[in-house]
Order: sequence, then structure tokens, then C-alpha cells
Amino acid sequence: MKQTQRLDKILAHVGVGSRSELKRLAKEGAIYVNGVKVKDSGMQVKPESDIITVHGEIVKYREFVYLMMNKPQGVVSATEDNRDRTVVDLLDAEYVPFEVFPVGRLDKDTEGFLLLTNDGKLAHNLLSPRKHVPKTYFAKVEWEVNEADREAFAQGVTLDDGYETLPGILNILATGNASLGVPSEIELTIMEGKFHQVKRMFQAIGKQVVYLKRISMGPLALDPTLALGQVRELSEEELQALQNANGV
Repeated sequence: MKQTQRLDKILAHVGVGSRSELKRLAKEGAIYVNGVKVKDSGMQVKPESDIITVHGEIVKYREFVYLMMNKPQGVVSATEDNRDRTVVDLLDAEYVPFEVFPVGRLDKDTEGFLLLTNDGKLAHNLLSPRKHVPKTYFAKVEWEVNEADREAFAQGVTLDDGYETLPGILNILATGNASLGVPSEIELTIMEGKFHQVKRMFQAIGKQVVYLKRISMGPLALDPTLALGQVRELSEEELQALQNANGV
């Protein structure tokens, strides 16, 4: 980060107002830097050390935000869409100025862990195929998932387009029963993020995923207290774990 930045750019970044609104606030004497009234909203300040107040309230500057979302079904992992609601539409207004984006994607009908940020470097590292960031999913599968399937996934399977996946770790939580209409319940950890990969891996062994939820990504697990559609910022410990795991 640069040592100094324009005051109006900083305040706009954290959602205080547009540049024209900030110019008006300065004229009204509403903005102070280190206890001194600001006359020029375009002045250079040090966002990491200078104390900036607007109407007496301290403005906390931060360049990046990191959000964990429990994505609901029916919402697309994008910043904008002409037909459907996006994950960005679910965010509180305070995060709009940061222009966050989803790191990777979850299918429209898939729930669970989704990371949103405006930190392009961290996002790139998490999505890089060379990093092999593990992602774990909970799924319900029609009907019986068995030991042979676990062994097949451990070797990697061939998808419908001929792509051979890396080995996946399949944990069978409950074996289903077709005659009773009971699906199997599994957890699957994969090191890639191909389009519809979990569903296509099961299709490759002749089975169908009927419910899918991502429960972890890298060192982070979905917060069980987050209801569907809810969002919270990562804790310092979670962010540190994510950065350490990806060499950011």
C-alpha cells in the first residue's frame, strides 16, 4: 500500500460518500484529520496512522475485506446477473464500496461455504490449480454408495469430457437404500474445482447427487452458527491461517 493516499479516495472506499459529497462535508467542517479541520478533501493522508473523523466518528480504513458466507440455493456465485440474485446481492450495504467478489463458485443449487473478498492476490492463490487447495463437500447421493466407490475416487475418476480427476477422499457417513428411497450421505474432499466436479464424479460411477453443500475450503470450515444467506467477516486467526496455507 502507498504511504499516503487522497483523503476523498479513502473515505469513498469505505463508503462515507462520493467525492462531491466529501467535498461538501469538508466545506461544512465535518471532516477532521488528527484533530485538525480539513479544508481540502483531496489532501494526502496516511490511512494506516492518521486519525480521520467524520461528524466526530473515527473512520477505520482497511484496504481488503474477507467474508465467509453460507450460500443458499437459488443464488448464483457472481457479482452481477441479469436473471438471478447473486451472492453480492445478499451483502449488507457497508460492504458494497469494497467491490468484493466470490473466490471460485458454487453451483446455483449448491449450498455452503463461500469466501468473498476484494483481495485479488489471495483469491488467485486459492484458485490456482498448482496450489491444490482442498475443498470438502457434504452430499446426499442416490442410492447406495459403497467401498468400491470409495476406492474408485481414491484413484481418481474419468469425467464425461475425458478429464481424469486427482484422487479424492470419500467418507461414507450413511449407506442409502434404493428400495426405501433413502439416499447415501457422504463427505468428499477434492483438490480441484472443475465445473460441477462433485456431481460429475458421481455421474462417472453411475450415481446422482441430490443435495450438495460445501463445508470447508483450505484450512477454513463453515461456521455452524451461520444461517443460510448469512455472512460474517473472517477472524484474524482465520485470515492468518488462510494466508499461511497459501503463502500470501
